Amino acid sequence: MNARRLRTLVRREVNATLRDPFTLGVLIAVPLVALLAFGFILSTKVEHMEIGVLDASRSAASRRLLAELAASEAFRPREFESVESIERALVGGEIGAGVVIPSDFERDLRRAASGGAPPELRVLYDGAEAVLAGNSEAFFEAIATASGAQLVASEVGARRLPAAVGGVAVVTRALFNPGFEGTPFMVAGTFGFVLSFLTTLLTAVSIVNERLSGTFDQLQLTPASTLEILLGKLLPLGAVFAFDVVLMLLAAGLFMGVWPQGSALLFIGISAFYVLFSLALGLIVSATSATAAEAVQKTVLLSIPTIQLSGFAFPIRSTPLPVQWFAELIPATHYIRVSRAIYLRGAGFAELLPELAILVVFGAILLALALRTLERRA
Repeated sequence: MNARRLRTLVRREVNATLRDPFTLGVLIAVPLVALLAFGFILSTKVEHMEIGVLDASRSAASRRLLAELAASEAFRPREFESVESIERALVGGEIGAGVVIPSDFERDLRRAASGGAPPELRVLYDGAEAVLAGNSEAFFEAIATASGAQLVASEVGARRLPAAVGGVAVVTRALFNPGFEGTPFMVAGTFGFVLSFLTTLLTAVSIVNERLSGTFDQLQLTPASTLEILLGKLLPLGAVFAFDVVLMLLAAGLFMGVWPQGSALLFIGISAFYVLFSLALGLIVSATSATAAEAVQKTVLLSIPTIQLSGFAFPIRSTPLPVQWFAELIPATHYIRVSRAIYLRGAGFAELLPELAILVVFGAILLALALRTLERRA
């Protein structure tokens, strides 16, 4: 090995990298963003999560328990009038958990002070949000148990009874996915990641390669309109990825035993609709990329928020409020919600309308931008 040649090659690669601002930016920004996202934004610590509360006791003890929960900064209690309203808020994503304090809570607390069984709190979770439920359950049980022990201790002191052991028992129930199984949760989310990342990547790279070889420019010289060219690119690829959705659905069912609780046809139809928007994003990426390598880099860069901020692997409600607002601007966030709603809750078309409306708006914007990109290159 010639040290001089090696030194020359190393210097050449360094100079090439320094002359490319985009590559240099990716090399510096991506590790920093990933570190901050995993270490700070996506911490498993539960902070300021809204929980629904049904206080049937309306006693001094129940009010103190709720005050302890609010003071912990992990939860923000919101009062509801019935269990049904809490369940609706859970499914609608308004709250992360629900707490039901029984009407005989204070009486059971006195009984616990005398050595009886501790009072029970009923906690409701949306099992479709398996990671969020798992994280918050541990925090809630720790706070409720400690607070309950203090309540029992104060009752013991007030009545001058012998020290009793125990506090508050927490009984949990999941509305969906009662076992908090991670496989259905991840399977439903994987559709969002694959359809967002892979479709964008393949479209961007294929069109960049066509443009470099001159075939794409030749296509624009034909009598075909810009819209026809756009649809001619998107529809065949869309059909291929719609077929991929069917294959993924069958593979998840046959090999992992995970089938959608709702309509499989509805899921496939919505997924095919979403694929067209991801393909349009790939076309936009290709229009701003000079080479296939640059298109790959940009796609990877775009995939970071898809993985970390869309709810694919980490609960959005555990992130700071500004990050939650930003997550709402990511189309994959809404598609993954739809996917999990169909897979884990068996949701129908009417229940999904709010999220679908947002997806339609995002899709219209992306398709309009893709069309405008083609017109500029015509």
